[in-house]
Amino acid sequence: MSVLVVGISHRTASVDVLEQVTLDASGVDKLVAATIGTEHVVEATVLSTCNRLEVYAEVERFHGTVETLSRLVCDLGPDDPVDPALLGSLYVHYGDAAVAHLFHVAAGLDSMVIGEGQILGQAREALRLGQEHGSVGTALNLLFQQALRVGKRSHAETDIDRAAPTLVGAALDLTGDVAGRRALVIGAGAMASVAVATLARREVASLTVVNRSQGSAERLASEYAAAVRPLDELGAALADADVVVSCTGATGTVLTAAEVAAARSGAVQPLTVIDLALPRDVEDAVGELPGVRLENLRRLSEELADTGPAKDVAGARAIVREEVEAFLAARRQASVTPTVVALRSMATTVVDAELERVLNRLPELDEQQRGEVEQAIRRVADKLLHQPTTRVKELAGEGGAVSYAAALAELFALDPDAVDAVTRPGGRS
Repeated sequence: MSVLVVGISHRTASVDVLEQVTLDASGVDKLVAATIGTEHVVEATVLSTCNRLEVYAEVERFHGTVETLSRLVCDLGPDDPVDPALLGSLYVHYGDAAVAHLFHVAAGLDSMVIGEGQILGQAREALRLGQEHGSVGTALNLLFQQALRVGKRSHAETDIDRAAPTLVGAALDLTGDVAGRRALVIGAGAMASVAVATLARREVASLTVVNRSQGSAERLASEYAAAVRPLDELGAALADADVVVSCTGATGTVLTAAEVAAARSGAVQPLTVIDLALPRDVEDAVGELPGVRLENLRRLSEELADTGPAKDVAGARAIVREEVEAFLAARRQASVTPTVVALRSMATTVVDAELERVLNRLPELDEQQRGEVEQAIRRVADKLLHQPTTRVKELAGEGGAVSYAAALAELFALDPDAVDAVTRPGGRS
């Protein structure tokens, strides 16, 4: 079995196309359930962010499964037949390439803001989601745990996140210094939490949170001594703001041009609006209002393309290459273990049977002599097995390891799946 990834991201699709497959928490749950219910899928989870949607599955076969998973993603779109732009924006990674892709994602090398650290939390959420659904088993659990370690290592050993550690920070950097300005955050989810924290660190003059759920807004605001206003006072909050960051989970427009224009009636100070939601919270027409600058994911994807400290990006890529090679080598070694255990188990069975037969025919041997005979026979068997078992493990670091293990199983008529020791904790190999 191998890992299959079917996804779409800012790298392959426009924001307009990405909006077609944007999912809320319920939608992500349904996609995980649909994936694990697909024939030939053994494990599954979904990585969903504001600029990517990826289905990860441990599968028994590639052909057929990739078409099914691609259809599941395309069916999220509103059009029937499927929008060709959506279908053409999908990408597929399989086997070793799927491992390398996830490690690149976790390291921040595939993010809109190169090196941003939020992706680690999002990958951790994908793992938690699969565990909660019972759809993540040994294979994906091991893969995601290692990906998280790779991501942490890339941040610890390089300064890849030095320029802008989050999408919020990058957006603010593009709009200029916000110190001393009045800030408004619309939303109270994960991205809003990052926005509030980032604005507080940048010493804004005031900070206000508006959200549909008053309780969520109050919990977020209390961490940073921010003010809270109910959603029905959004117009008044806009009138008192110089910087607005909107990142709700709403499926419709939150800020229209008419609402912003009404709130700014008579205003002379410039207004910066940053829309980090997908689907978009803010009408594009807001950016055409006098004195208003609008930054949204569409513009950010163009302005932030391939940014990042070149030296640190190269360092992170080197770490990912090293970690991918180590992970794949370890996985190949693990793949031959059942065959090695099966061979040793077969040899033990043969030796035990022959010892019993020989010792029954030599009843005159005393205890010491019987022990010497047993030791000699077992030593011969061990020496005969040493070279093939050692060699097949060495070959596990090379591309042909699995075929060598298969040849060993075929030559000795082994059934690795039937060996109890394979699944016993502490089983020898």
